Amino acid sequence: MGTIAMTGGATGIGAAIRELLAEAGHRLIVVDIKAADINADLSTSAGREAALAGIQAEAGGGLDGFIACAGVSGSVPDKALIPSVNYFGAVNLLDGLRPLLALRRGSAVLISSNSAPMDTSQDYVELLLSGDEAAARELAERTEGHPLYSGSKQALARWMRRNTAAYAGQGIRLNAVAPGYTRTPMTESVANDPAYADAIKQFLASIPLQRAGEPEDIARAVRYLLSDDASFVCGSVLFVDGGHDAMLRPDTF
Repeated sequence: MGTIAMTGGATGIGAAIRELLAEAGHRLIVVDIKAADINADLSTSAGREAALAGIQAEAGGGLDGFIACAGVSGSVPDKALIPSVNYFGAVNLLDGLRPLLALRRGSAVLISSNSAPMDTSQDYVELLLSGDEAAARELAERTEGHPLYSGSKQALARWMRRNTAAYAGQGIRLNAVAPGYTRTPMTESVANDPAYADAIKQFLASIPLQRAGEPEDIARAVRYLLSDDASFVCGSVLFVDGGHDAMLRPDTF
């Protein structure tokens, strides 16, 4: 069994991933803002450096896998957290862990979203992809939250695909999972908000499989992508959304 680092393993999808991989015998190194193996604030460069140093100390012999799961929703009050946690907290850490992944020809999975293909501000997405965190945060502070969320997840998937070949040259497979609506503490807090409750009900009714996702659905997809069964899967975005993306974009894939 391998050594796998992950961010965002305390609740929801992250907790399900952590539990499933631990049951399979993997050693998990979990980074979160509290109650984790390494407590770090991924919204700041100092927090990311602390997380990176902690993982390096725990896994000096290399990593078999990395999962970027930490994230905040579009309804978070401080909108600048969205680009910093969802995008920079993922790609900066993964980039820093690249040497450890190369030592064991490991695999990395980024948690994107099935909202990633939605129309969003391309100026914002391009700021993320260019690495300009300060400008992305400034733009986020004067922008409505949900396009910021989908934009951060679009940028994450695009970063993954842009970097797939370079990482593969070192034997590292990059992939992403794009969950649809999944029952987690984060999504349930939005569903219980009177401002969004009716829209969430209509959204759930539109899912082709007629149910919301469960954290375990996403965890099983991540487990597959990290496994040898997916040894030739590289640069893919796996939608785990009950058929929603196919319904909305039947001719685009």
